[in-house]
Amino acid sequence: MRGNQVPAHTPVAPRSERIPMLPYETKAQEIFGEVCVNKGLVQQAGFGTRSIPAFVSEWIVTRNAPSGVLDDAAQERIRTFLNKHLPTRDQKEQLKAQLQNGETLTILDHFSVEIDLKKDDAYLRIPCLDEHKAGIERHLTESYPLLLGAGVWGVGKLRYARPDTTERKDGHIRMSEFRPMQNARLDLDLYCEYRAHFSLDEWRDLLIASMGYNPAAYSTAQQMHLLTRLVPLVQERVNMIELAPKGTGKSFVFLNLSRYARLVSGGKVSAAVLFYNNAKNQPGLLSHYDLVIFDEAQSLSFDNPGEVIGVLKDYLESGSFARGGKQKIETSAGLMLLANIPLDEYRQPRHKKLFNELPSFLSETAFIDRIHAILPGWELPRIEEGLIGRGIGFKADYFGDVLHHLRNRAGYEQIFQRYNSISGTSDRRDMIAISRLAAGFCKLLFPHGEVSRGDFTAYCIKPAVELRQRVRDQLSLLDPEYAEVQIGWE
Repeated sequence: MRGNQVPAHTPVAPRSERIPMLPYETKAQEIFGEVCVNKGLVQQAGFGTRSIPAFVSEWIVTRNAPSGVLDDAAQERIRTFLNKHLPTRDQKEQLKAQLQNGETLTILDHFSVEIDLKKDDAYLRIPCLDEHKAGIERHLTESYPLLLGAGVWGVGKLRYARPDTTERKDGHIRMSEFRPMQNARLDLDLYCEYRAHFSLDEWRDLLIASMGYNPAAYSTAQQMHLLTRLVPLVQERVNMIELAPKGTGKSFVFLNLSRYARLVSGGKVSAAVLFYNNAKNQPGLLSHYDLVIFDEAQSLSFDNPGEVIGVLKDYLESGSFARGGKQKIETSAGLMLLANIPLDEYRQPRHKKLFNELPSFLSETAFIDRIHAILPGWELPRIEEGLIGRGIGFKADYFGDVLHHLRNRAGYEQIFQRYNSISGTSDRRDMIAISRLAAGFCKLLFPHGEVSRGDFTAYCIKPAVELRQRVRDQLSLLDPEYAEVQIGWE
């Protein structure tokens, strides 16, 4: 065994004494051990109104129910942990009073730091306390740069610093220690090696369960649509838009799976937030995350849209941007847009021009052409109770780390070149889109690199072509300069 990855054959409790595990669950339990979790336990644990992502709730459950059994003692430990370390907002005044009385608190929260150059200071944001100008030891931002800007989930030790009249400092909360939530050391080679123990159907079911869905409730085609949502997380610089009616769970996986993805919900977005804040000398979201997701994209707008869209188009093409005379910044982040569209009585898009009711920049062909894929979310059912996963799957923090580290793993593009059978187009943007998408599907389904020509064509090239074909179809509808193209494969 490489590194200090958890050993195989570490037991994970079954879903229920009355419900036998499915073949993929049994294998996952036996082969991957404690990096798997019973998703049903998290549903049963009862986190109340606390709005926390799945990787946080799973982290709490597995540490307080290490045997995989959610008995009365485990429930009590979870309640105690929540009350002590994950307070609700209505407890904030009580917590502030404890700090004022000299107590030190250890809080699990989504901390973030903003730099104020004018005052040569850094301000810590603590959401559960509604605190926006707490202090933080400088070495913590140097050690954990993810704190800067959008922030990161972790455990922080907080104390109260009383007012200092000699130095004209107000009283304030201060973070003295911080430990980000992170998975134990990841052995990616072992993850890829263990893939060989599963059939393709078993592996796909395991991935779907790890996303938080019930694989038995979805057809193979629908499962492939769900996995498509992961492609921008596992493959660098993939730009995608998913169109669907409300309630199909477009944002579910991004909210719950990866700490390397940042979801921005509707409203106005500025160039400073997205690219670079010149006033604060601080990189924006595209520099901090693997994927930036615009939810509710039908209501998306930009401050100074001419500047933002211009810089964004350059970035989608080149992977770099410059703003306000600053040095050009290169990053590998992808862009995902999630938008609601109306359907007809047959659950098909009401308009042939899919972007008809979306912001005007999404009808600009120069922008659309830089999008690699249109995911037909209208072919997925509305999320209901039976679609939520309650079986064995990878822990969300572990799976999110796997996706993050697979982004830089080499060899999958070479598999595409070996099996490339694309016909009907020689357009550079088409080929870049298809190759990146196909490599992403390969990383998800065949991370060990062992795949036949037939399987690679069926499960990597075919879905990649279909995703790009929808883009080309929209381009030809919107602009006569784009000829109709029928992309195929042999």
